[in-house]
Order: sequence, then C-alpha cells, then structure tokens
Amino acid sequence: MPTLLWFRRDLRLSDHPALLAAAQDDAQVLACYVLDPRLIASAGTRRLGYLYRSLHELRERLDGKFLVVQGRPEEQIPRLARAVGAASVHISQDYSPFGRRRDDAVRTALDDVPLCATGSPYLVSPERIGKQDGTPYQVFTPYYRAWRDHGWRAPAASGPDSARWIDPAGLPGATEIPDITGQSDAPAGERAAMAQWRAFVETWLPNYATDRDRPDLDTTSRMSAHLKFGTIHPRTMAVDLGADADAYLRELAFRDFYATVLHHWPESAWQSWSPGMASIEVDDGPDAQRMFDAWTAGMTGFPIVDAGMRQLSQTGFMHNRVRMIAASFLVKDLHLPWQWGARWFLDQLTDGDVANNQHGWQWVAGCGTDAAPYFRVFNPTTQGAKFDPAGDYIRRWVPELAEVADVHKLDAGRPAGYPDPIVDHAEERREALRRYQQLR
Repeated sequence: MPTLLWFRRDLRLSDHPALLAAAQDDAQVLACYVLDPRLIASAGTRRLGYLYRSLHELRERLDGKFLVVQGRPEEQIPRLARAVGAASVHISQDYSPFGRRRDDAVRTALDDVPLCATGSPYLVSPERIGKQDGTPYQVFTPYYRAWRDHGWRAPAASGPDSARWIDPAGLPGATEIPDITGQSDAPAGERAAMAQWRAFVETWLPNYATDRDRPDLDTTSRMSAHLKFGTIHPRTMAVDLGADADAYLRELAFRDFYATVLHHWPESAWQSWSPGMASIEVDDGPDAQRMFDAWTAGMTGFPIVDAGMRQLSQTGFMHNRVRMIAASFLVKDLHLPWQWGARWFLDQLTDGDVANNQHGWQWVAGCGTDAAPYFRVFNPTTQGAKFDPAGDYIRRWVPELAEVADVHKLDAGRPAGYPDPIVDHAEERREALRRYQQLR
C-alpha cells in the first residue's frame, strides 16, 4: 500500500531515516510539505526565503513528484492520506513544544492511519539520555559526557532513488511554492548545505578552535541555517569530525542540549528557565523603546555592537561571538528584557531556532541553564578590540568608521553621522550588578 512522507525540518533526501521507513516493502511514497499559516506568520522573511528555495530544490530533485499544500496539518495530512489510500504517514520526530502539539493533533485526526516517527534533527534526541535518577540534565558538561558516551548511528543510506515516488498531478489542493525576495547571504537547500560543509571541512575546520571567535576572519562553518531546516543532518557532518575537532563537536552537542532543555521545560521558550531570575528589574516605557530602536538599528555608538546589528539586518546572520556581545549589551547595559532581543533575533535570523536562540539569550542574561555568572558583563569596547583587533569587521559593517585608524578608540572624536555612545558602560555595569544583587 502507498505511504505518505511528510517533510518538515528535514528538507533533504540523503541521511533521511523517515524516507527509508516510508519506502519499506517497496511502498509507493507521496512526498509532501504543508505550508502551515501559523509558521508562516511567525517566521521572518529570511527564514521563509530559505524554506521556499529549499522546497523548490526538493521538487526539482524529485522530478516534480513533490506535493506542497497550504493549511492546518491536522486537516491536510489526513486528506492526503485518504486521497492516496496511505497505509501510514511518516515523519522525522519533532521535539519542539509547537511540533509536539501539532503532531498530536495530526495523530488524532488520522484516526486509524498510524503517524510513524523515525529519526530526528539531532545526533542524540532529547529523550535518549538523562541522569541516573531519570531526570534530564540541567548542566552542559555532564550532559556532554553522557552525550558522547551514548553516541549516534551512521548516516542513513537514503537518496532520491530510495522510493517509488507518487506523481501528485491531479491530487486536489496543490499550491505553488512561493517565491520571496529578502536579503540573505545563506544559500539554501541540500546541495548548498553539502557544498558549504565540504568547503568548511577542507579549509577552516583545522583552525576552528582558535579562530571561531574572530568575526573579522569569517572562518565559521555557516551551517546553522542548514541545520535549522534539516537540509543536512548532523550525522553527515559528524563523520568528518575527528579527535582534533572537539570544539566543533561541542557546538553540535550544545544544539542537542538546548533542544533537550526546551523539550523538558517547554515554558522556557519565553519564560526564564531559572524562576529566581524572572523578577529582575527591567526597563520599560518610551525611553526603553528608544534604546531598543537604537540597538536594532545598529546606532548605539558602540562599534562592535553596531557592526553585529547591521550585519544581522542586512544579511540575516550574525557571528556567534558578536551575538553574545550584542545580547549582553541589550540586557546588561540597556536593562531591557531578554525576550525583546530574542524576538528580534528570531525575526531577523535565517537560522532562527527557538531552542538555540532562547537559551543562548538566557545564558547571557544569567537566567538559563549553565547561565553566565550574573557579574559577567561584556565590555563591548574590550570585546571588540580582542576579537576584531584590526577593526576589519567593524569597518565592513559600519562604513562611517571606514577611514578611522583605530575603531576601538574614538575618544578623539567621531565621524559625522556616527552617534556618541547611548549609555556609559561603566555606569550601566554597576547598575546591572545592583539589579542582579537584589535577587541574591
């Protein structure tokens, strides 16, 4: 009997266990994607652009045998299953709070047609490991040791020829894959993901541990958007990571860890994971909004912060070290809620992922798992000098400073059009410490 393969955050054909499960016993497989209006409304323009380009590539690689429909999945998936007489519907497991609710609704609506989950977007899925007492890990280092000890399977041997694909021509409800324009420097789709990974492994991986914090060198892998949408599986990447690539493997482990935290504490998507930090004093009102607007526009007067925010607004990407600096500035210099910054990043980032984004913000704000100590307040000037020593990154994204000899020392004056600092860092650091100490 035919089966249905419902693509979601697994927009690829290689290393796809759910594909192999759907094609078992030589079953004919209908490949489909559901454009859920809830996700479309919550995704920024750049993520939608990446999604649509990836869907176009999937359709091309399947010679058109790929059906895209629009609507609520609990309505569309049962309808498609009935249309082809599917014996089962196959998916990659989604552990996000939204994904679990959506899949439960689809499972109920399918009635006697099973919804079969095989594999996930992670090396180690969130339910696979826990402490000896059965509770989930709350600290990364012991999680990482258990994660490595657990290990993972080899990549699944799947591809476009792994199934007999059903031609969807004539099936009702098909919709065109939208074309969307939006500035993004992230090539989309499985072929782009594989090409990017090969280039990184061959060129930058050997020096990743020493160079990864340097935004001026642009030597990071730029795989985050591909992982977000599943155009590559981390298993495919892990086979290239030898014993000397532990620094990169730890980044994949952090991705799994944050997905695990969100799975077990779904409220941490928008609430501080640490309840004791939830009541910290934050600013609000018109003055706070003006500060936030200056931060989003890259007009704070702190060059490394402004460079990062402008890179984000122009490309949909920001270097991870700069993300931490910009986040610290919002939370600890401007005293604004971390949720404001997290929401802005999700709107702007091509790689915006709720688990990584929200828990990265909470790490900086001191209210998440493994949080940075409350007294750690990044000095944006010294951070800029340390990680962008020649100022090349800053000059690239803040053209007002292109002719300035030392972008880290602007005491002698600032070029026309570039603002003075909107706050005094030393003063705001003291204020941040006062607010944190009130909670202790």
